[in-house]
Amino acid sequence: MSQAETISPQTRAHTADESVVDRESCGMARATELIGDRWTMLILREALFGVTRFDDIQKNLNCPRTILSGRLKRLVATGVLTRRSYKEPGQRTRSQYVLTMKGVDLALPMIALMQWGDKYCLDGGPAAEIVERRTGAPCRVSLVNGSGAPIGVGETTLRKA
Repeated sequence: MSQAETISPQTRAHTADESVVDRESCGMARATELIGDRWTMLILREALFGVTRFDDIQKNLNCPRTILSGRLKRLVATGVLTRRSYKEPGQRTRSQYVLTMKGVDLALPMIALMQWGDKYCLDGGPAAEIVERRTGAPCRVSLVNGSGAPIGVGETTLRKA
């Protein structure tokens, strides 16, 4: 297949012998290896919405401390979070975990996943929604072309780089 050819999921089926993109070259596969487990996604959700202190994350998620500690170390090691010290009066120095730019760039896929879950996984509707700070208007994640115009997934195709 030449580089100029495109692959459309709507028009072409692939066999197990013919992967569209091999796993090592696939951004989705590599990202899933980094952030794809339940606890990591929930930790990132907490950080995205401003919960950055270990004890607060642990309390909100009811995550075992050893698991939380391990996931936070991995997210720091991979540059998604950075560790910052803080000290409350009369307390020992502790750490908070803040998103780096690499972590902030996860906001759109995380919000897209949240909106998908709100639509397909909840019976009673969403518990919260993303709104524009200035106007309070609801926001949604969408696919746009190079000119910024919204397009549907059916209007796209995959092209090998």
